[in-house]
Amino acid sequence: MRVQPMKFSLTSLIVAVCLLGNLTHAEVRRIVHPDGRVEYTNIQQSSPAAVSTTYYKYRNANGVLSFSDEKPLNATYEVMRFDCYACKPGSRINWETTPLFTDRYQQEIERIAEIHSVDPALVRAVIHAESAFNPQARSRVGAQGLMQLMPATAEELGVASPFNPEQNIDGGVRYLAMLLQRYEGDITLATAAYNAGPGAVERYSGIPPFAETQAYVRRIGILHRRYRQAG
Repeated sequence: MRVQPMKFSLTSLIVAVCLLGNLTHAEVRRIVHPDGRVEYTNIQQSSPAAVSTTYYKYRNANGVLSFSDEKPLNATYEVMRFDCYACKPGSRINWETTPLFTDRYQQEIERIAEIHSVDPALVRAVIHAESAFNPQARSRVGAQGLMQLMPATAEELGVASPFNPEQNIDGGVRYLAMLLQRYEGDITLATAAYNAGPGAVERYSGIPPFAETQAYVRRIGILHRRYRQAG
């Protein structure tokens, strides 16, 4: 069989060179993985890649602390969740101008926050970041309600009905109060632990290097300030 030589027009050659030039000068993106690894890439995707929002923290057979998006077999693990409303690093929401929910569950938040000595503006910021004040919110890993309580956490806190707004707020605020006490009132560490777990905060002696958690803590800070200013 004779192979015919390929012929290119001047126009097609110019288009090909332009396309190669675009790839060569593609923007370099920085990706921070949940285990702290940093990756730089200039590969452009035609559509956003699927991002896992569930990670498992566990110790492998050699006792090394590990993170994976696959549930480990024959190992005790802790579920880490990164799919809350304010957790997406690439969110296009302007957190300085997005509307606040100042009138929702106002009485419940004020009363419960006072009982547990937590700033009600911080409670509103956490609820906003976790569920955008949706009492029926449920994450992919099972976090429930306004303050996105994990089932095990809700059980420990005695929250029988996580989708009941008052019970959910009470449980979430009690947990937040415990974290604030643990970190001597440091809001950034307490909210980082609320998102990624106290173990991760201890492991990294501060805010974990997870892009999702770092975005969450920054946005909590913005929302907290705005809710305080709103009174």
